Amino acid sequence: MEKKTRLRIILMGPPGSGKGTQATQIAEKLNVQSVSSGELFRDQLGRGTELGFLAQTYMDKGVYVPDDVTIKMVTEWVDSPDHRNGFVLDGFPRTKAQAEALDRELDATGGIDKVIYIRVSQEEIKKRLSGRLLCRRCQAPYHSEYTPPQRPGVCDRCDGKLFQRKDDTPALVAKRIRVYTAETEPVIQYYRQEGKLAEVDGETTIEGVGTALMAALG
Repeated sequence: MEKKTRLRIILMGPPGSGKGTQATQIAEKLNVQSVSSGELFRDQLGRGTELGFLAQTYMDKGVYVPDDVTIKMVTEWVDSPDHRNGFVLDGFPRTKAQAEALDRELDATGGIDKVIYIRVSQEEIKKRLSGRLLCRRCQAPYHSEYTPPQRPGVCDRCDGKLFQRKDDTPALVAKRIRVYTAETEPVIQYYRQEGKLAEVDGETTIEGVGTALMAALG
C-alpha cells in the first residue's frame, strides 16, 4: 500500500490559545500552507471578489458572516492545486454546519486527516487576553504580565503608545469565551465521534505546545 504523505489538518482552540502561531509553525514544518477565515476574508476583499463584497456587508453590520459564504471561501481555497498536498486550517470550521459542509466537499478525496484542539482553561484565557497590549504605531504585541515593555505604556521598538483592544477588556473577553464555547463544543464532539480529534495542553510554553502538536500528528 502506498504510504500517505498528505496531511489535511484543522487546528482549533479558544481565543488566546495561540492557535494562529501554532498553525503557522506546523505548516512550515509540513511544507504546506495555513489559513484562517479572517485571512480568507481579507484576501477576497483585496481581490475585489463577489464573495469578498458579500462578506463585507455582514462585517459592516457587526454580525458573523453566514456559513454558506464562509464555506464557499474555504472550499475555493482548499480545492486549489496549491493545497493538494495538504494544509492547516486555523480556527475553521467554527460551527457543526461548517464541519459537515467541509466533509462533504473533501469526502471524495479522503476528507480531513486530523483535528487538534488546544485546551486552555477559561481562567488562563482571561489572563492572557485581558493583559494583551499593542503599540499604536508599529503594532508590536506585549502582555502586562508575560512580556511587559521596559517602560510602562511605551513600546520598546518605536516609543509608540501602548493600548488595549476593546474586545480584550474583561467583560468582552468573558463574552467571547461564552460565544466560542457555545459554537464550537458541537464541532469538537463531531470530530471526536469521527475519531479524528486529538487534544493537547495549551498552558505550557509555545515550544512545548508545538512539540505536543507534532506528536499528536504522529
